Amino acid sequence: MSSILKSSWAQTWDRVQAGFRHAFATRPESMALSSEDQALLERIADAVVRRGMAAPAMVFLESLAPMNFVGSQALQVLAPVLEVVLDTKALDQAARLLERRDAIERLVGLMEARSLASAPSSSLSIHAPSHVSKGSSPQ
Repeated sequence: MSSILKSSWAQTWDRVQAGFRHAFATRPESMALSSEDQALLERIADAVVRRGMAAPAMVFLESLAPMNFVGSQALQVLAPVLEVVLDTKALDQAARLLERRDAIERLVGLMEARSLASAPSSSLSIHAPSHVSKGSSPQ
């Protein structure tokens, strides 16, 4: 009789430990994103880069990355108010994506890639000061 209680106690304890490991896991999930989720992340990254807000958005997202699950729950709470302005399906999809621990990292990576691709190459070249005329050398 005591061996039955010990085995059920051990099984219960293993389930509790597994639950805590899952709840406080810091590694990204190994599941791949669905095509709709990837498309949503790409749309968000494109919109942010197009508006020239990639750097501030990346800093903001990286600073709040440990709180992404809390953000997903906040979206669920604010859904009735946000549904007036945003699409319900996209709002649910964004909340579901924020529950994943690797979503912020993927979004930041997409924004970095898009901002590097859209950066004009002429801005990287060195220009002569405006007070020096072409053809003459500064003395």
